[in-house]
Amino acid sequence: MRNIFHAISAIIVIVLLNGCFFSSDDAQKWVLEPDGSTAFGLSRDGRFALVYSLEHHLVLWDLYQNKKLANLGEQDPEAHTVSTIRISDNGRYAVTATQTNFAVWDLAWTQAKGLWSIDDALIVDADVSSNGEQVLLALTNGKAIYVNLATGRRMEFLAHNDKVNTVALSPNGLYALSGGNDHWAYLWDTKTGHVIRDYEHKQRVNRVALQRDGKYALTSDVGNDAYIWDLKTGKKISHLHSFSRQLIFSAARFSDDGSKLVTGTPSSRLMVWNTKTGERLDGFEAMPKKDTRPPRAVVYDAAFDNKDRVISGTSAGIAQAWKLDD
Repeated sequence: MRNIFHAISAIIVIVLLNGCFFSSDDAQKWVLEPDGSTAFGLSRDGRFALVYSLEHHLVLWDLYQNKKLANLGEQDPEAHTVSTIRISDNGRYAVTATQTNFAVWDLAWTQAKGLWSIDDALIVDADVSSNGEQVLLALTNGKAIYVNLATGRRMEFLAHNDKVNTVALSPNGLYALSGGNDHWAYLWDTKTGHVIRDYEHKQRVNRVALQRDGKYALTSDVGNDAYIWDLKTGKKISHLHSFSRQLIFSAARFSDDGSKLVTGTPSSRLMVWNTKTGERLDGFEAMPKKDTRPPRAVVYDAAFDNKDRVISGTSAGIAQAWKLDD
């Protein structure tokens, strides 16, 4: 009996740690696209949201003012579905991508700077520098492509030998981080293409992130291994601790000072982590689209705002604000 009791107690503890400490009580909510979205990008401070839906296409919102700023419209003449949105670190520009082309937008003027096509592979992920002139793409053919739109310079990073799933570009455009199906993540120089750091995982790397000042990097795979690295020393700082069998991230962003990391999952969950220890500080459950079965939403992006909150944007077309514990 004692052994049975201990076994049941252990199971209860694991269940509690794994899933029951996710709050669904948000501090604020914005239903931007009631029929859902295929891509959702947030500015670093959580103020601006750029959302794509099949019905309204690209729409820019000011969440602080709860106001629609502009209908940017379709990305291309064929109205291909936008699957990736990333707003630059300074909030001025955004890159949006379908599987076959990408556009860079000046959000201050609410107009596109241009549309560019990729013809040798499909686009999986994208990022843009703060000046809106440098773009980084992840492709299915194993290439990470860096493009300087101002000079026309294009670099193909060929260290990966399988599909590249995720990329991150430093705000100044000088450094790139890419991760792929080959189980590797690479930090590399966009001027030379030389690898600065390499990080090996046991499984496919599906999410990377860079801290804006170049202090830290996140590399995460499709198993249960997510690491935070010190970019100056190359040493591992922490291993994110989870009782889940899989810890798959669909979004990740460091706080401005790098002390915290927020991650989102394809199953509605947001988690806030202590960068130094890898311990989870908070957990939230995003609202799914009405009548969705199963009741889940992909967290496309998350950010820390200036009110000590986390802002999330999901496939439900909803942005939510979550108050962090003191």
